[in-house]
Amino acid sequence: MLQERVGRPGQSNGEDLSALVQDGRVHSRIYTDPAIFEEELRRIFYRTWVYIGHTSEVPEAGEYRVRRIGRQPVIMVRGADGAVRVLMNRCRHRGSVVCEKERGQTKYFRCWYHGWIYDTTGKLVEVTGREAYGPDFKLEAMGLAPAPRMDDYRGFVFASLAPEGESLRDFLAHAAEMIDFLVDASPVGEIAVDAGVSKTIYKGNWKLVGMDGYHPNFVHASVITAWKRDADSGMGATHREDPFDDKALSRTRDLGNGHCMLDMRQQRMKNYQEYESFVRKIPGGEEYIRTMLSKHGEARGRLLIVLAGDPHVGVFPNMQIINNQIRIINPIAADQSEVLMYVVRLKGVSDAFNEVRLRQHESFYGAAGSGSPDDAEIFERAQRGMLADVEPWVELSRGMEREVVDQDGTIVGLITDEVTQRGQARRWRELMTEVA
Repeated sequence: MLQERVGRPGQSNGEDLSALVQDGRVHSRIYTDPAIFEEELRRIFYRTWVYIGHTSEVPEAGEYRVRRIGRQPVIMVRGADGAVRVLMNRCRHRGSVVCEKERGQTKYFRCWYHGWIYDTTGKLVEVTGREAYGPDFKLEAMGLAPAPRMDDYRGFVFASLAPEGESLRDFLAHAAEMIDFLVDASPVGEIAVDAGVSKTIYKGNWKLVGMDGYHPNFVHASVITAWKRDADSGMGATHREDPFDDKALSRTRDLGNGHCMLDMRQQRMKNYQEYESFVRKIPGGEEYIRTMLSKHGEARGRLLIVLAGDPHVGVFPNMQIINNQIRIINPIAADQSEVLMYVVRLKGVSDAFNEVRLRQHESFYGAAGSGSPDDAEIFERAQRGMLADVEPWVELSRGMEREVVDQDGTIVGLITDEVTQRGQARRWRELMTEVA
């Protein structure tokens, strides 16, 4: 078994895992080694906070969504008492899943193996042939197991399989402010994650996904060209300048705890007037601008308008907010990952406003979109290439000599600098080597 092969904390197969992450480079085995992947599940996904879903996905009693923490199946459900819970999707009898559909609404979860029935709070309410169990059998002690810890930040539900650990707010740290940029893009401060999902499975490691400002001009060259040609191209992309050029005001930012972002705030603000003109053309756009400026003031109101709910942030290890979506990354194997992209609607805006957001999401991230399929392809090429291990180190040193520490303690570099990758790698090393 894997646990028998693991040595002291921070070791796998007797190898010092900390040596696999060095300043400006990482060993390709952290992407390819199945034994290291199993350790990632145990030390990262099963110990830290993991994003599960948004409370707006289960607005009514009995509504549920089936999700995963690493490989472990869970149910996010709003109980009959109105509370949102994260329950382990496992019958307490023989271990079968009790909820098979991805989403729905129900009063009870039934295990089809032997007919045990649970309500939406997780309580066991019926056992077939109950008379066969002895007097010590207690229904109240056999409910669906809840995730040991669960909390939410502004409707973003996180769970942890570790009974003890840092609070969700401490875990999020600077990333909480970035979540605010999405929620506060709504004039009423509420979002709805109910506009569907785009899914993809690619043959590559989960750590390859996102937060890379160096690749767009190569992987998405045709898209960047179109942006330059057509300034009036959609929410958050209404300028003729390339935001992924080091001459732009865009930045990479390491937020700490493995969280990181492609910080477009200054670049977007530079083009505010152009973007505002685009918004005013949308039915309801004039009212949206007035409301946002009145509610938040000139400075923050303009920033929220021009960001359009896109902080472009990655919350380590499994959640990202990019463009008009909340993205969940599910690790399947060392060389296989699933990405779920849930489109976000802003509450308090016109239908036309949200339709523009949805159309833009489809154009880049949909199955026939101009961007997401390219990303999956390049991840698979990277995974295949890393199997060639004569020179096994992956270079992440771009911009190391020019990164700076901001006043808030975050680390900042130019948009093509690998600040984000280095931040994620440092956090990976911390979690993979800390004493349990």
